[in-house]
Amino acid sequence: MNIVELQSAVGAKPDGIWGPKSRAALLTAFTNTQAPAITDAEEAELAERLHVSVKQLRAVAQVESSGGGFDRQGRPKILYERHKFHKYTGGRWSVTAFSNPRYGGYSESSWDKLAGAIVTGDVDAAFMACSWGKFQVLGQWWDEFGFASPFAFAFSTVASELKHYELLAHYVEYNELNDEMAALSTDPDDCRAFARAYNGGAYARLGYHTKLAAAMG
Repeated sequence: MNIVELQSAVGAKPDGIWGPKSRAALLTAFTNTQAPAITDAEEAELAERLHVSVKQLRAVAQVESSGGGFDRQGRPKILYERHKFHKYTGGRWSVTAFSNPRYGGYSESSWDKLAGAIVTGDVDAAFMACSWGKFQVLGQWWDEFGFASPFAFAFSTVASELKHYELLAHYVEYNELNDEMAALSTDPDDCRAFARAYNGGAYARLGYHTKLAAAMG
């Protein structure tokens, strides 16, 4: 996707110039103050799809999510990862607020950094460098999850909380974590495999396995 295509997608003037008006259009397009919460029936359907219990799904949602999936403005929660943009673009925009070989810079607005990255014209890399929604799933998974583009992946999170859960389901399915998720119980040791796969090697230090076990209680 290029800037003109993105402008057309968010309702901005398709002139190829990414300025304040285009940025405002992006924020407007990603705002949904009426996004519906996931229903009990939708939770049950997702749990069946993943071959886990609703309780296990809810435990993962409690521990692995960032709380609600939307911010106070009604936009999907995002976390811009500047080191990811650096990686995807070969470092040609480093060092800036939105591109750096080192991770960090989380005190600055992720939406501001996303908008800054878009200015470069590397639109796909900009959306890939963000973690999206309730479960903070990286946009880099767009192709593996069957989306037409990184933007389509990101924009899917605007519609409803269910779409955030579907990204979690895609992640579990693609990475073959169904068995690990189905093993979750009140025993922290039963939660280690999923916690390790979802959070990486630091899971134990951060206590993710014990948090999952507590959520199963």
